[in-house]
Amino acid sequence: MKGNGFKLFLTVFFLALTGYYLYPSVQNYMITKKVGSMSSEDAATYETENFAKMQAVEEKALKLGLDLLGGMHVTLEVRVEALIAELASDVDPAFTEILNVASSSAATSDVSIIDLFIEEFERRDPNARLSRYFRNEAAGITRRSSNEDVAAYLRLEADEAVTRAISIIRDRVDRYGVSEPNIQQQGTRRVVVELPGIDDPDRIRGLLKGTARLEFRLMIDPAENVRTLQRVIEYYETGSDLTSADVSQDSTVIAAADTTLDINDILNGDSAQTSGNALLDVMQPLGQNVTFGRVAEQDTAKVTALLKDPGVLALMPRGISFMYTSSPMGTTADGHEVYDLLGVRNEIELTGDVITDARVDFEQFTNVPEVTMTMNSEGSRTWARLTGANVGHNIAIVLDNVVYSYPNVLGRIAGGRSNITNLANQAEAQDIVTVLKSGALPAPVEIVQESTVGPSLGQASIKAGLNSVMFGLMLVAVFMIFYYRTSGIVADLALILNLIFILGILAGFNATLTLPGIAGIVLTIGMAVDANVLIFERVREEQSTGKTLKAAIEGGYSKALSAIFDANITTFFVGVILYSFGIGPIQGFAVTLMAGILSSMFTAIVFTRIIMDYAVVDKKSAVSFG
Repeated sequence: MKGNGFKLFLTVFFLALTGYYLYPSVQNYMITKKVGSMSSEDAATYETENFAKMQAVEEKALKLGLDLLGGMHVTLEVRVEALIAELASDVDPAFTEILNVASSSAATSDVSIIDLFIEEFERRDPNARLSRYFRNEAAGITRRSSNEDVAAYLRLEADEAVTRAISIIRDRVDRYGVSEPNIQQQGTRRVVVELPGIDDPDRIRGLLKGTARLEFRLMIDPAENVRTLQRVIEYYETGSDLTSADVSQDSTVIAAADTTLDINDILNGDSAQTSGNALLDVMQPLGQNVTFGRVAEQDTAKVTALLKDPGVLALMPRGISFMYTSSPMGTTADGHEVYDLLGVRNEIELTGDVITDARVDFEQFTNVPEVTMTMNSEGSRTWARLTGANVGHNIAIVLDNVVYSYPNVLGRIAGGRSNITNLANQAEAQDIVTVLKSGALPAPVEIVQESTVGPSLGQASIKAGLNSVMFGLMLVAVFMIFYYRTSGIVADLALILNLIFILGILAGFNATLTLPGIAGIVLTIGMAVDANVLIFERVREEQSTGKTLKAAIEGGYSKALSAIFDANITTFFVGVILYSFGIGPIQGFAVTLMAGILSSMFTAIVFTRIIMDYAVVDKKSAVSFG
């Protein structure tokens, strides 16, 4: 084996390196199998005692993709129309109407909503300037800026919003602890998120969609709340417009409603017990402190629509909106969750920008989870002033237009500390901490496409993938032995080593094995023997000229080398292109394709040559090439 020392060293080195990277995968498989054979109690005890070890092994093990492990595939779209509305100031009805028209047109057009908005704006008044609504001295947008300058500013803000949204979503997912998430931009306004191993889709939806806009607001005056409730109830009772002089300040209407209607009857929609009042049929009136009413989850949209009736809006106190509580306040006898509807002032006293830290704590006496927030110096001063001026009143802590808590201020709070209470569980508290620490999304996002792969489907994919690999391997192996005899056996050994190397490369580079990746492995099986076929055919040609077996092997390998390199290098470049421009499944295919090309070239050229030289030179054995 003269001259093969370095080749042998490389083979042993790469084999040892592959074993090193694949060992955690073997460990993870054995641990999973062991835990699966235990009872639920023993498994829980074992996982608790070996948590650190299991986590370390899992992190180093070969990662499985969404289609194999199960999980969620979500496509999010940044709502640029909401960003435009937020960037604007002194908005009037004309601006809102133009934005609504542009938003409707964008739903059925490939043109960006910014271009449609500007087009509609200029169509209505060619001489009007967008700088009337948009000002940003830092970005150079002033009263004298042209419409083209404002348009460029809006496009830049939209692009930065998408980039920042990707960063924030990635941070949230990382804090959640998802293994090997795939987060990529698709087009100009969409973000594709793949999350393997997810078992709580509802929680993930909230985590991804939550804008994390934390606001501190004052709440409606209790007496004003009662008067407003009376007006709205009577409006839907009589259908006539009312003024404050038309309704007395007592609680006659509310009391009558409470004595004649039962909350279970209202929420259950019992037609025999309905009031004939559109509002009371879907809401229990309360009028207690800052609580307007109580609504079943399935009726929240109906109540919101009723309160947006133009006639009702005319009865509302100026600067007041109604928001639901984040957690249900109870359930009906047949299991309907009910939420309180609270009166909240529109003016934002303090925002989440002042929050410097957030963590999960537990209430001292009840051990109920809550979120403790710490503010910066500016926020601390504002918070102290706000609480000091509103002793005895409620302050709403609002996250994404949902009221999480509305504590009654007992005294001035110094030090910039506040709490979010009334949380359902520790998971909800942790999710709030996650979104607060990650920061607020620059614009709202909505889920436009979602698919969930269950673990059972993932296991079926793994089984089908393994079967295809084994079937392809056996078919190729049998053909090689049948056609090339003993040299075919050598090619089959190289093929098996090739598969081991591919898995080692994936594990070493922390890549993810997907179903398309398995397809790439199956393709590699066929491509791997191509190099050996070229070599063996060249050897047979050399033998036909009368050369000795040793000379024929030498000539076959040297003459086939250029063809092997040409074919594999061009295919490798195709894999690079697929990986660079593809997403998700295409990248998974490209990774295994490139890994397979590298390993197959090594095993076909180096490993088989070592065996051939050993068999022919050292053992003086006869090697058949068919």
